[in-house]
Amino acid sequence: MFLLKNMGNFWQMQFLGHNTINNESMIRRSLWAWGMILGLFLAGCQCGDKKGGETMENPYAPKPYVELEHPEWTKNASIYEVNVRQFTPEGTFKAFEAHLPRLKELGVDILWLMPIHPIGEKNRKGEVGSYYSVKDYYGVNPEFGTLDDLKHLVNKIHEMGMYVIIDWVGNHSAWDNPLVAEHPDWYTKDAHGNFQPTPWYDWSDIIDFDYEKPEVREYMTKALKYWVSEADIDGFRCDVAGFMPTDFWENARRELDEIKPVFMLAEWESRDLHKNAFDMTYSWSLYREMHEVAMGKAGLGVLNEYMAHHVNTFPKNGYRMTFVDNHDKNSWEGTPFSMFGDAVEACMVLATTVEGMPLVYSGQEAGLNRKLAFFDKDLIEWKKHPYADFYKTMLHLKKKNKALWNGKWGGSMVKVNNSSADKVLSFTREKDGDQVVVVINFSKESVKTKIKSDFHAGNYTELFTEKAVSFKGEDALELKPWEYRVYVK
Repeated sequence: MFLLKNMGNFWQMQFLGHNTINNESMIRRSLWAWGMILGLFLAGCQCGDKKGGETMENPYAPKPYVELEHPEWTKNASIYEVNVRQFTPEGTFKAFEAHLPRLKELGVDILWLMPIHPIGEKNRKGEVGSYYSVKDYYGVNPEFGTLDDLKHLVNKIHEMGMYVIIDWVGNHSAWDNPLVAEHPDWYTKDAHGNFQPTPWYDWSDIIDFDYEKPEVREYMTKALKYWVSEADIDGFRCDVAGFMPTDFWENARRELDEIKPVFMLAEWESRDLHKNAFDMTYSWSLYREMHEVAMGKAGLGVLNEYMAHHVNTFPKNGYRMTFVDNHDKNSWEGTPFSMFGDAVEACMVLATTVEGMPLVYSGQEAGLNRKLAFFDKDLIEWKKHPYADFYKTMLHLKKKNKALWNGKWGGSMVKVNNSSADKVLSFTREKDGDQVVVVINFSKESVKTKIKSDFHAGNYTELFTEKAVSFKGEDALELKPWEYRVYVK
């Protein structure tokens, strides 16, 4: 209004003060004036959308939570945990190489080597000690071989089209790590000023780092970068990652990605680690809920609750590692057979079809049915077992069926209603025309049920029987106790 009012005053002055002005001059001045008005008007409009010369973002527009970029090769990957010590009689990198063709055939994409570093001797537990008591972050455990042996293994893995990450223990070190004497101020202290294990834990063979010290962060970041540059590994599984500050991990990830795109797995279950630090976290909660249902300690509602929370609250492009076994569960709690009983295969199916990346632990495909010693040599018995074929079937399905791919590349879990909701879990995932329908009887009783939804109608092949099935949208099924079906198209 101010602008228009003053332009009106301007024209009054022109006409009253210059009666001799001709029509042509008046037209030119009129065009000039209105051009000025239009230009100022448009500038004013643009100023509302800009700040500091940059266009302002719409504050109401949704933003993806996960900002990091996953390596493209992880989109349909599965992961295998390698317990090097227990894998072969020799317990070495060289001896482990002989298993690579078998693991490749199984469908494994990422090999996770448990810690490869020299193990502390002071306050050691057991005869050979814990992998997670690190004496030298730049060294290789002589029990496994040399740095050249590790490099040879990494090269072999890469030649076969697989990837490798190593376990990183950055929260604590062995008591006799040289850093203790060189930089005692890098460690937390108890109330008496003495070194201490991570508070509240019985980890008596380690002492706790203090990440309030910038020097600790710098040292650990440089050590991480060393292994990517020197050994050409593809990333890290990070022990108790949540005990270290998220901003440390975010910076470390940024510096590692400057060398090559890495894959980072956190031993933790937390949303905040997915934003700019880790590709994947543990799904401890899925394991817990499957165990509770399998052991009759909880109803099927806890699994429905897990699915609901995942779909509605978990970052859309975050990966979760799903499993029925790993080194912690195996050594400290029990095997899949003891933890899931008759439901073990039903839980294996669920863990390989829900959103997430399935893990296979050393020996699991051979039906490992005992707890492995953690601080001593305890060789895995390798034998033919149906679980090898099971995992080969499931991991190869994941590779080729986009519905089961990871993060943004895969399909979301959609509930398929059924008439036995207290016993049967049913859902579907779809992506770019690929689809799976999963139906699992999580009870010790035979069930006749009907599945009904707008999402599952179509022609499928049941994965394990290879029978053709046509679903209409309301379909009757009979399931034996703990029986499962995976329908694929």
